[in-house]
Amino acid sequence: MGFDHKDNKEDVAVGKTVHEDESGDERGTISRHVSEGSIAVTEEEDEDVERRIELGPQCTLKEQLEKDKDDESLRRWKEQLLGSVDMNSVGESLEPEVKILSLAIKAAGREDIVLPIPESGNPEGLWFTLKEGSRYSLMFTFQVSHNIVSGLKYTNTVWKTGIKVDSTKEMIGTFSPQAEPYTHEMPEETTPSGLFARGTYSARSKFVDDDNKLYLEINYTFDIRKEWL
Repeated sequence: MGFDHKDNKEDVAVGKTVHEDESGDERGTISRHVSEGSIAVTEEEDEDVERRIELGPQCTLKEQLEKDKDDESLRRWKEQLLGSVDMNSVGESLEPEVKILSLAIKAAGREDIVLPIPESGNPEGLWFTLKEGSRYSLMFTFQVSHNIVSGLKYTNTVWKTGIKVDSTKEMIGTFSPQAEPYTHEMPEETTPSGLFARGTYSARSKFVDDDNKLYLEINYTFDIRKEWL
């Protein structure tokens, strides 16, 4: 998936994950800082170039809360960031865990096409079909546990008959662990149309963070046809 992209937006879409206070000043040490290089981790995604990102030291959530505990305003800011996280359930893990629960294709006037993630990560056979010239958006549902995930990103590369026809990169954001799943909806896109646009495509999607930790890779095929199935 991934057509008709005018811009590769890399805005951090977070709710509980604000890195600045109302005055615009950076606050505290609750999250590890994102370097300029981290935004470009997937710039050479299709060549599978692996880069090691230099970030600050990892800390457990309990250690994060202990830092600067005498600063009342900073304590309140951290509590707002973490929301209702049960500190007894996150344990002492340094590593966050992100589980992609499902992908959904949303198109006006149609029921969402919900695509469960296979245990293997790779769907067998044709995964879905899109109508040519149709507008749609992709929505992820995912869960974060153990620790804060910093700079979660989505990349998608599409090929037809072995030729790369599209590449998408999206910064999803930074998220604290919580029991309820998060959702993120991609910008609306339009599928190509015409005789040469129809047919079968292969694609690879990845979800990685600022440490270049891979949470999911999906290799799949889909069709573009005259009509929805």
